[in-house]
Amino acid sequence: MSHPYADARLSVPERVEDLLARMTLAEKVGQLLQLDAQGDLEELVHGHLAGSLLHASPERIRRAQELAARTRLGVPLLMADDCIHGHSFWPGATIFPTQLAMACTFDPGLVERGARVTAAEVAATGLHWTFSPVLCIARDPRWGRVDETFGEDPHLIGELGAAMVRGYQGDGGPGTVLATAKHFVGYSQTQGGRDASEADLSRRQLRSWFLPPFQRAVEAGCRTVMLGYQAIDGVPITAHRWLLDEVLKGEWGFTGTLVTDWDNVGRMVWEQRVCADDVEAAVVAVEAGNDIVMTTPQFFDAAQEAVRTGRLAVGRLDAAVRRVLTLKIGLGLFEDARLPDPAGQEVIGSPAHTDVNLETARRGLVLLRNDGTLPLERHTEPLTVAVLGPNGDDPHAQLGDWAGASGQVGWMVPEGHPRDRVVTVLDGLRALAPPAWTVTHARGADIGGLGEAEPATFPDGQPRPPVFHPAAVDDALLAEAVDRAREADVAVVVLGDTVALTGESRSTATLELQGAQAALLEAVVTTGTPVVLVLVQSKPSVLPPAAEQVAALVEAFNPGMQGGRAVAELLLGLVEPSGRLPISFPRHAGQLPVYYNGVRGQHGDRYADLTQEPMFVFGEGLSYTTVEYADLHVSTPVVDVEGTVRARLTLRNTGARPALETVQVYVSDLVTSVTWADKELKAFTQVRLDPGEQRDVEITLPAGSCTIVDAEGRRRVEPGEFALLVGPSSRDADLLRAGFSITGGADRPGR
Repeated sequence: MSHPYADARLSVPERVEDLLARMTLAEKVGQLLQLDAQGDLEELVHGHLAGSLLHASPERIRRAQELAARTRLGVPLLMADDCIHGHSFWPGATIFPTQLAMACTFDPGLVERGARVTAAEVAATGLHWTFSPVLCIARDPRWGRVDETFGEDPHLIGELGAAMVRGYQGDGGPGTVLATAKHFVGYSQTQGGRDASEADLSRRQLRSWFLPPFQRAVEAGCRTVMLGYQAIDGVPITAHRWLLDEVLKGEWGFTGTLVTDWDNVGRMVWEQRVCADDVEAAVVAVEAGNDIVMTTPQFFDAAQEAVRTGRLAVGRLDAAVRRVLTLKIGLGLFEDARLPDPAGQEVIGSPAHTDVNLETARRGLVLLRNDGTLPLERHTEPLTVAVLGPNGDDPHAQLGDWAGASGQVGWMVPEGHPRDRVVTVLDGLRALAPPAWTVTHARGADIGGLGEAEPATFPDGQPRPPVFHPAAVDDALLAEAVDRAREADVAVVVLGDTVALTGESRSTATLELQGAQAALLEAVVTTGTPVVLVLVQSKPSVLPPAAEQVAALVEAFNPGMQGGRAVAELLLGLVEPSGRLPISFPRHAGQLPVYYNGVRGQHGDRYADLTQEPMFVFGEGLSYTTVEYADLHVSTPVVDVEGTVRARLTLRNTGARPALETVQVYVSDLVTSVTWADKELKAFTQVRLDPGEQRDVEITLPAGSCTIVDAEGRRRVEPGEFALLVGPSSRDADLLRAGFSITGGADRPGR
């Protein structure tokens, strides 16, 4: 084409303005539409003139771009999908542990490497954009999307989220994809754990906890932001001008692209009922600053009607179109639409990518209890190991949500990813146990399944999620598992949940292990055979009384394709456990919330009928050795607000095995002008220690990071006394303590 907008020698703004000037009203509105590619491609691209598609099956990606090339102006499509822990819906792609499992590594560098792998595989298939990372703060584990988060702490979420953004986007060249910070903002602060419910958050609470991870992603260069489903203070995020215009674009200087979540604009009419009709919803969405409207096809006619009747200024529409075109031209899509590359697809599932996946799975396993039974390698005689439980050989539970058979797309159900690409716990132990050992297996129990919802669809025609029905105890399955346990030297019982209990609209009212799992664990424990409990699950669960009697407990969350191998390596002592919990585990759902950085000021420290202490705390995790913390000393007892707090402590590995120790640094502001968290994670570092090794660890912390958000909503450092708390978890008993003071407090914009 000879038009200036197709001339790569011109600047991006010049090309954008030339293209914008040539567009009809319908073509402009179409550029703001992102539609589901599982529909009629001809209608989507030529009928609605959609500028972006998501959920395109492998064979339809190239066809969609061919259709776009034949439109009047030949504007290429922006192709997107939810590749949140790997290329979710490309058969055989590398599926990593879920974000919650990744967060257990406490390793931004490893998370960045994993995102780089995902970007390479995604880009090779013709996609330009992943809807990841999720930067929501998980405070209620009943919520169905906890697995998609990095846990409960804003600092950890921000560091890992920024790492993932860097991994996806790289230098912007071939083999990279656009990252998306989602779900902006407060989406996870649900009522009763119910997905997409109204978030009861003040502006001060938003600035205190929920906004900082998103600001960190913007600072890392994240190109797009997705808006949450929910409303705050009665205003849907899609229409929230304070958050979108004043904070995101004004204070933070975000110049990228905003995309709504699935049918956010339509939901303002049919569900939230804050707009009378689709035309009003289109006006509200565009005027609030939204750029790409996901899966609201009626927006196409409604936005045009709004402009024709004068309800929407064409200048506001043009501003959104300009941002979308800037993104496309900036990516170089007019010169190279980045179509699926058969040669480049050789990287998908490659050995090098599998190695990164395995390392992430290893580092994400958290050892929470061990009476000395683990590692099993210490046994010199041949052992019989019984692998029991519904998740011991279930590839779908191991991969988790957004992975093949999880239900979001039709072309991979029910098989999901190729079975030979997934190593379950049973697979791993059979492959790695010494030749003289015997590995047996029995399922022992079922978790449950899905049944039809009534009515079958939402008002917008989308199907309602099916309803979960827990399984009853199957006496034959249970008896078989008990027999295997009695015959074994060790029983590895793998419990947890399934994709039927996780995801959008799949929040749970309780946190107990569902179906016949508690009965199985109790029966196996009663045999007297040492039990190693492995949890393959999407979020923390409340454990039954029998869990108190197990010999060892390993939290794996959803550990990805190589998770079973990683679990086997840990149980056999081939690797050292090093994961740490990014989220607290309640003892009972009635304790919620149990996150570690709650605001101080409550009367008492327990319920009348139950402790408030969680079962396991943020940052907790064991190794196969012991590491002593000693001699915390602050060398800068008084610092200015612009200065740096410097401290030192000594670590000593007192055991016989090596350790990778995650040193966690918390700060407590002792007296604050408003109520505030008693402690907050401010830094973490990982230290390798050989058996018997002693090492001094230096800690440096900017005084300017010791902030609160005051009554006026300003983030600031208040002068006064602080405590530096350093240790292996957030539990008070695990932390060394030393004091320092800050002089000359000041406002600190943003984080």
